[in-house]
Amino acid sequence: MAGDRRSRRRDGGTSPLQLFAIAAVLLGLVLVSLRLLPGSPLASTAVARWGDSPESATRADEAPTTRSTRPTPKPSPSLEPLPFDLSTTEVDLDLDGWWSWSVMDTRTGTITGSENMSETSTTASLIKAWIVADYLRRTDDDGRTPTDAKLADLTLIIRDSDNTRTERLYTEVGRSASIKRMVSICDMTDSSPAADRGWSRTNLSTRDTTRLGKCIADGDAAGPEWTDWLLKEMRLVRGVGDFGIRKAFPTSERKQIAIKNGWVDRTQEQEIHVNCLAVADDWTMGVMVRYPINRGYEYGMDNCQKITEALLRV
Repeated sequence: MAGDRRSRRRDGGTSPLQLFAIAAVLLGLVLVSLRLLPGSPLASTAVARWGDSPESATRADEAPTTRSTRPTPKPSPSLEPLPFDLSTTEVDLDLDGWWSWSVMDTRTGTITGSENMSETSTTASLIKAWIVADYLRRTDDDGRTPTDAKLADLTLIIRDSDNTRTERLYTEVGRSASIKRMVSICDMTDSSPAADRGWSRTNLSTRDTTRLGKCIADGDAAGPEWTDWLLKEMRLVRGVGDFGIRKAFPTSERKQIAIKNGWVDRTQEQEIHVNCLAVADDWTMGVMVRYPINRGYEYGMDNCQKITEALLRV
């Protein structure tokens, strides 16, 4: 009989220890349910430990957004103003002949200028900045380094506007093919080479003059290896070629402005053409004037400066 009782317990009986374990599990489940049930005395304890209940979270999501609850947008950083007052493009100056000006904010690419800023004039020596840049970029692309003698020639072209050396270099870079590269690389819209009439007769607008300045500053013209060198040489323009745009600025600021100017008397047209390019940290500028030949060079050189002065902030 004892053997039969042991057999029945093994076949399906439940011991007191097992019943106690099952009861403990069921009690735990009931307590958890009460802690999560809204309105339960235990609910506040659960909320305090775990955060908002599902009901209160829903109410917060559905609450209307007011001005006081909206996140405050961060103001976008504003750019420092350029030294020019470009609120109007009208410059009231009593000048003989034709003249044009243009300014580019190189931080945004915005170009502002006179109504005729897309009209072209002949560049004279201003174009030398491009010819030197084109040579330097192509030489570097070919894996070559200019000799010291060649760099000395380039210095004389930029600083002193040497015409003989410019003519040799212009032939070396392909003559009008170089100007076509300028139009393409610098994204110009108005300018063109002068066929076989030489570098001095290149047609350039003041709008494209600012694009040339940006092209030089960005490194697209001379390439990354030689851009700093070229800008340094343009800041060191000296002698008769040092006039125009940067002369309108305080002496302390002039040394930071890179320039290349051009001036020529056109006996065929009985005109003098004077042109100015300036490149600064945040802007580039072009000014072009042409007027009766009997006025002389200084008239145009002074007018490049006067036009710039009329645009500067007071």
